[in-house]
Amino acid sequence: MNNPFKGTGIAIVTPFNSDLTIDHKALAAIVEYNIEKGTNYIVISGTTGESVTVTKAEKKDIIKTISDTNKGRLPLVLGIGGNNTAAVLEEIKTTDLSGFAGILSVSPYYSKPTQEGIYQHFKAVSEASPVPIILYNVPGRTASNMTPETTLRLAKDFDNIVAVKEAGNNMSQYLHLLRDKPEGFGIISGDDDLVLGVTLAGGDGVISVIGQALPEDFSKMISLGMKGHAKEAYKIHFKLMEITSLIFSENNPAGIKAVLENLNLCNDSVRLPLVPATKVLKQKIDNFLKAYNKR
Repeated sequence: MNNPFKGTGIAIVTPFNSDLTIDHKALAAIVEYNIEKGTNYIVISGTTGESVTVTKAEKKDIIKTISDTNKGRLPLVLGIGGNNTAAVLEEIKTTDLSGFAGILSVSPYYSKPTQEGIYQHFKAVSEASPVPIILYNVPGRTASNMTPETTLRLAKDFDNIVAVKEAGNNMSQYLHLLRDKPEGFGIISGDDDLVLGVTLAGGDGVISVIGQALPEDFSKMISLGMKGHAKEAYKIHFKLMEITSLIFSENNPAGIKAVLENLNLCNDSVRLPLVPATKVLKQKIDNFLKAYNKR
């Protein structure tokens, strides 16, 4: 086992035109922007990509746009997960994964399985996947926490389960994982606000939301953290604290899309049941970015 996903990964948005069709030009621009500014890998079709309201055909088009723009420069990770194990296995088997370094697979949501149910689900995913797997624990969305014991059991039992994106916003759970993980298994933060502490404690970096908007500083912070340079890294962390909080204050990805709109990378359209950021939030974001750019 050797986790290849280190540093700053981004959970890329799916930009929409005003008519809510996919804005492929903006998507390509965001990919290029992140490559130029130091992002280490890109995760496609995650929560931030509004995967639950993107059709199968659209998902294929998104993959093509990102792959064509990337041209092999950064590793790509594809989100394939759900609460219907048979459907997840079918998607894995019918998707061309030859251009992907791995898949990100969310712990089953809504059904609220037991820990044994979660284990058996990912056992089946492991047996079906031809590429490395990043587990994704996000109890705030799934209504079910994958415990450290279950994560570590999976890590020890299946060689192609190489990392977990842990997004429980629970530092104690991170430390449990970092203390007991097998050699080479990656602990990746899914919490932008906690990632520096996790990285300094031995984590492998982040799959970030805010990182795609401010990749230069965010990637530098993660790099410093992975080298143990806490003082320099925290200087950047403190600069980013306000915007990291703001983008999650209403819903994700409305917040990050408001930031990207401010940066002229895409507009702020989201698909229902999500709604765009309010004028109040947009003004706070604008105030932050104006001050940030003067530093």
